[in-house]
Amino acid sequence: MDGVNPKRIALTALAAATGAWLTRAAWGVPGQIGASRSRIQPYAGASPTYRDYRFHNSEPSGEIPAGASAGIAKSFVTRGSVGRPRKPIPLATPIAPAEAGALAVTWYGHSSVLVEVDGYRVLADPVWSDRVSPSASIGPARLHPIPVALGNLPAVDAIVISHDHYDHLDKATVQQLASRQSAPFVVPIGIGAHLRRWRVPEDRIVELDWDESVTLGGLVLTCTEARHFSGRGLVRNPTQWASWVIAGPERRVFFGGDSGYTPRFARLGESYGPFDLTLLPVGAYDDRWRDIHMNPEEAVRTHADLNGGDGTHGRLVPVHWATFNLAFHPWSEPIVRLTTAAGQVGTEVSVPVPGQRIDVTRPATHSTWWQHLS
Repeated sequence: MDGVNPKRIALTALAAATGAWLTRAAWGVPGQIGASRSRIQPYAGASPTYRDYRFHNSEPSGEIPAGASAGIAKSFVTRGSVGRPRKPIPLATPIAPAEAGALAVTWYGHSSVLVEVDGYRVLADPVWSDRVSPSASIGPARLHPIPVALGNLPAVDAIVISHDHYDHLDKATVQQLASRQSAPFVVPIGIGAHLRRWRVPEDRIVELDWDESVTLGGLVLTCTEARHFSGRGLVRNPTQWASWVIAGPERRVFFGGDSGYTPRFARLGESYGPFDLTLLPVGAYDDRWRDIHMNPEEAVRTHADLNGGDGTHGRLVPVHWATFNLAFHPWSEPIVRLTTAAGQVGTEVSVPVPGQRIDVTRPATHSTWWQHLS
């Protein structure tokens, strides 16, 4: 052992291990980020909300102030188990009838849903990866398993994306769906550049701006306004963000994706409503970013705005909660607050277990499955 420095050996081994870990964490990140702004701009540039190489909300929307990022990062590091359930989240076995129903929704967790309307199926914001991050080893991880394998999904008529954040647009999921399904990807303007980078065929990409529609048989998909932001790397707002109207010949569904509250939802209700079903985000809210993430009470208000001020029309199913810990509120708080606010104004709410199919043509059943997990 003469001449051997144990401390130096230990430091060398630690440096090697750290380097290997960083290499694994960075593996594939450029591909995950997607298209560059220069590849997006030719498609995005014609939009009336695209100025100075970025998209804008219709009303001023505060972003996280300069200097606040360090404080938010510290909050994430020190939050402990806040935002996580104390017991395993139950799963339901997804049911897929041979024929799509008149009005139903299957929730797979977070914002991933399968909507059935008038015999059509629309898959919205599908994310099947374990993490919502450019890295496969760093970033928010799932709090519950995936309820069903992608290969076991029924054939769908369209795949809709609300915006390009990692918890709504996932490269691996997109690539698997491109090979397993034949449906078009219907996306806000600019996101098609990401899909092209990931080798989705051009003839399966439909890009729309706000208030533009595509008709697929008797199904009409309309890209509608949201109050949010976009970006998968250091560049902010290179692609459009949106909510979606999913309309069959008889019934209408509103998919909120991810959005802060805006009175402009009332205009969408006037133009496209009323809605038999609204799928609205209720989680990952915080006062520091309230303009871009609505809270549960605002979701109830949005449901009413979309239905001409009538909160008792249609049914509200919450999304954007339970699966990834993206904020600082307790895990079940969004649903506790949602059901309280909805009860005060008579809004009918269904809260499915991940994997559960809700048939909206039938009376709602009122489970409180989340209570014993908090």
